[in-house]
Amino acid sequence: MELKDLYYSIPLIIIAAGILLELVIEMFVSNAKKILPILTFFILLIAGYYSLFTINQKIGIDGINGIFNGMMNIGGRAHLFYFLFNFGGALLVLISLNYIRKIEIDLGEYYILLLSSILGMMFIAGARSLVMIFIGLEQMSICFYILAGFRRKNMLSNEASLKYFLLGSFATGFLVYGLALIFGSVGSLMLFDLYSNALQLAKNPLFLIGILLFLVGFTFKIAAFPFHLWAPDVYEGAPTSVSAFMATLGKAAAFSALLLIMPGVTSIGANNVFLQILGVISVLSMMYGSIVAIVQSDFKRMLAYSSIAHAGYMIIGLASGNVNGTSGIIFYLTAYTFMNIGAFGIIALLENSEGSFLKIENYRGLASRSPMLAGLMAVFLFALSGLPPFAGFFGKYYIFYAAIQSNQVWLALFGVLSSVISVYFYLRVIVLMYFSEPADDAPIGELSQSGLMAIGAALVLVIALGVMPGSLIELINLLN
Repeated sequence: MELKDLYYSIPLIIIAAGILLELVIEMFVSNAKKILPILTFFILLIAGYYSLFTINQKIGIDGINGIFNGMMNIGGRAHLFYFLFNFGGALLVLISLNYIRKIEIDLGEYYILLLSSILGMMFIAGARSLVMIFIGLEQMSICFYILAGFRRKNMLSNEASLKYFLLGSFATGFLVYGLALIFGSVGSLMLFDLYSNALQLAKNPLFLIGILLFLVGFTFKIAAFPFHLWAPDVYEGAPTSVSAFMATLGKAAAFSALLLIMPGVTSIGANNVFLQILGVISVLSMMYGSIVAIVQSDFKRMLAYSSIAHAGYMIIGLASGNVNGTSGIIFYLTAYTFMNIGAFGIIALLENSEGSFLKIENYRGLASRSPMLAGLMAVFLFALSGLPPFAGFFGKYYIFYAAIQSNQVWLALFGVLSSVISVYFYLRVIVLMYFSEPADDAPIGELSQSGLMAIGAALVLVIALGVMPGSLIELINLLN
């Protein structure tokens, strides 16, 4: 290992060292429960800040250089994703502080698993090799399997963990077999070799099947149709803070991998069958997610089906196969992360140990009981529905523009139709909060200051990205 490898991999080292330090504290310090959340928060903030500070140090982007024997990129888009994972993770730590205490899962390993999964996400986003993508994906997924069942005395949580593990294992099987076929065709798993030889490899059926199986595996990870069946049950059964983690940063990590593989896919040539497949998956995900979300009575299940639709919107950017599609996906992922952190964060604040405020009906008349939380939830739901001037509107705008630019107007039209449908189930909650009398007197959970801080930060970012979307888009375009 060269010295430069250590210097350029400081964000990864900070998280890895933090995991080891927290393991020692958990084993030997009696009041570890009080130390670990604070330590985790500052570790994530430091790693996120350093990632943003060094975002212009592009190492390995040209396919020649790189750290760890060329296995990892540094700087550029990789560090933008590092910042998103770490800052989003820091907000989720603030939401988790009071939440895991009141539902009686206040265990130190929660924060160790959270850090470990973020390290896996960073391996994915910075990868220059399909091997690193696979290692990062498995590290992230294994932590998710455990976190989904972290509420050990709750049957729904146990069921969520088992379903996620079993279905995730099948998806991993597709992925591994796809990697084997790609290696057999290319003779290498380095992404640069894949990019440079894609046009010649397009005539090799084993290579095409390998890419298809790789896409199948990641379609599961982003919860897109038809590999979405795990998402509603897992989001409903997992602790709310964990559901937020999987729905936001987990999805962002999976899309970062798809963005890495797409240059090899788009290089195959005209009449690209993979772009057509992605277009069909996009439409089915958008329409299925939006329509089924209408009939949901559980709030987290509704957001799960909503996440399927949002995955469909972002796949439009992949199917567009152009630079604007890539930029649109990264912008959308950033906006989607903070919109969903805010919405799930409010659910976590309101939820108590008995599980109240998990049904949509529980939000009836919330504006008269807690005007502040009702107002915050309304803003996040407006943003998720894609209404201006919030970040969700511009996320969809950039994605639809990319589709039109690539002469796939039909994708943009289906996207608009799905957005119109989604407005109904988001507005339904807002109408219940403001224009209905409270249905019951279920006590509102303790409004922790740390949770409100995280929700406030998410709110500021959702509004800022809506008011000044060009700033982030310009940065993304510079890094592409």
